[in-house]
Amino acid sequence: MLTDLLVTTLALSLIIGVRYIVVGVVTHALLWRGAGRGRQLNHRPPDRRRMRREIVASLIACPIYALPAALVLEWWKRGGTAIYDDPNAWPLWWLPVSFVVYLLAHDAFYYWVHRGLHHPSVFGWAHAEHHRSRDPSAFASFAFDPAEAAATAWFLPALALVVPIHWGVALALLTLMTATAVLNHAGREVWPEAWLKRAPLRWLITATHHDLHHKQFNGNYGLYFQMWDRWRSTELKASRSRD
Repeated sequence: MLTDLLVTTLALSLIIGVRYIVVGVVTHALLWRGAGRGRQLNHRPPDRRRMRREIVASLIACPIYALPAALVLEWWKRGGTAIYDDPNAWPLWWLPVSFVVYLLAHDAFYYWVHRGLHHPSVFGWAHAEHHRSRDPSAFASFAFDPAEAAATAWFLPALALVVPIHWGVALALLTLMTATAVLNHAGREVWPEAWLKRAPLRWLITATHHDLHHKQFNGNYGLYFQMWDRWRSTELKASRSRD
């Protein structure tokens, strides 16, 4: 069991790291090459030295995220999780519903953990690395202190122990997580500004929304949805986005 866990952790670390590098390089090139694409949010283009720091921090975080996932995968092989592969094992309507349930649960968890990481007693050693990117790049999407990675890596694997989810839905969820994290840190807004004021984007976290968090630090803590920031009065307004 221990050997299997080690091998699976190493394999997942490699997969997570390669995926991070490939997606980051492609996204950064598409949005910043030449005249760039989308509306620029950064005060200046991402700094190369800072991007290197983001990459190093992200690669350190990879095995921390891989370990809980590896534990669940090994347990799944032995039939001990709520992950299933037969789409008929649960009603078909549960496939999209489970996707939404996981999104809502993850968003609520992340909001409160993220807000807690900004407490002065923990910020310096648990969340400061991520916020050294005042003008973030796509590579900042995974650039966490080890403590932050450890605090957030376990939630979805733990949820998969008790809330049924098809492996295909889990893969779709991880894909969405990667895409939103990278785009929301890329320093450019890919959506037209007018669209951000209309449904569904006015309910969702976009680069415009999250960039304010990197500029001001004291609000916009959400992951997927803006509702928690609105409910708890931590929403930042664009008119205050500049230093």
